[in-house]
Amino acid sequence: MTWRPTHAQVRAVCVAAGLLVVAVVARRPDLAVLGMPLAFVAVWGRFFRPRTVPRVATELDADVLFEGQATTYRVVVPGTVDPDIDLVVAAVPRTQWFRYDPPQAAVAEPAADGTVSVEVGVRSERWGLRRLERPQVIATSDLGSYRVHLPDAGVQSVTTLPLREGFEAIDAVPRPAGLVGLHRSRRPGEGTELSGVRPFRTGDRLRRINWSVSARTRELHVTSTWSDRDTEVVILLDTGADVGISEGIDGRSSSLDTAVRAAASIAEHYLRHGDRVRLVDTGTAVGGVRAGSGRAHLRRVLDVLVHAGQKGRQQDEHALARRHRIRSDSLVLVLSPLLRPAVLGYVVTLVHSGCTVIAVDTLPDDVADVIDLEQHDSQAWPLAWRIRLLERRRELDRLGDLGVPTVRWRGAGTLDEVLRDAARVAAAPRMRS
Repeated sequence: MTWRPTHAQVRAVCVAAGLLVVAVVARRPDLAVLGMPLAFVAVWGRFFRPRTVPRVATELDADVLFEGQATTYRVVVPGTVDPDIDLVVAAVPRTQWFRYDPPQAAVAEPAADGTVSVEVGVRSERWGLRRLERPQVIATSDLGSYRVHLPDAGVQSVTTLPLREGFEAIDAVPRPAGLVGLHRSRRPGEGTELSGVRPFRTGDRLRRINWSVSARTRELHVTSTWSDRDTEVVILLDTGADVGISEGIDGRSSSLDTAVRAAASIAEHYLRHGDRVRLVDTGTAVGGVRAGSGRAHLRRVLDVLVHAGQKGRQQDEHALARRHRIRSDSLVLVLSPLLRPAVLGYVVTLVHSGCTVIAVDTLPDDVADVIDLEQHDSQAWPLAWRIRLLERRRELDRLGDLGVPTVRWRGAGTLDEVLRDAARVAAAPRMRS
């Protein structure tokens, strides 16, 4: 990597030499007058060319973003810059799912004493882990006579977490099983939800004494409460198939985009309410996150969702049931386009094991139009796809007969009605055979 003359320097030398030769041979002093300035510029650029090649470093203001957020990608020439360097130009090769500011992702900065910093705005438009390509950095000398390609800088990676859509749901949970959450249990215990007033019994805490009722009845009474209980929410994410067109956060979403964003929103909602959340990725043999709670657990869930698009070995329903065992008192939310027979069979297995299962349909609304517009060798493909959708409708009806409601993901309020119905069914008295 050495300083090389630019095309402008080569042209100045050639034109000046040609004019001076012709002026001497043809005895044309006017041509010599025209050639002398060019010769002076060429000699000046040659004499004052830089002698050292500076190093390049890259920086990112933030390497973890949410979809739609932007950061600054900075190309830095550290240390004291050679005073003969006039301009530093950095061009960042454009990568899919990134939008740059300026759009051409090329910026020039004049060099001065000290550090030269070239900044390019980068906006991430889709979740995932991606690398920013190595920038092409060129430094030029005074008068644009010489230039050099600076050494390649290090590669920067950007982790884009799925955008959480502000999901909210009612607090009804079918079968709460813990003692740390915010959902009201059907069992009395320590909590904040008033259950009633009852006579004092041995073991009751003194701070629970209801003095007004005790004074009126002349017997000690205590205020009883429902225990605050949590549940294990299992998010079953189907990453084995991606249907539809993905255009980033500002465009259309594929089934995988919708599922990943819905998983992030649901996990944040239930973790915020103190429940335990578990993530199961059906597209891989070992993908997923164990049940946990808290903000740190939310970050673990989001970090796994970033890699959800990396497909692994396809598994049948028996392999899924064997590898991903789920407790019978769990609330299972299946995020899937509901096209794979293995996932549908696994849902049936979960229902028979006693789990409360809710299927969230992530198939795009315009998927039929997308399939029609695609180029296929067979003209019968659109008809075959419509037949597959009819078969899918029949399979969803069978799930409904088993007590598995199917709802389309609509953001906030998607699960309100089905959660309320599931909690009502769970609270109903059970017949013993």
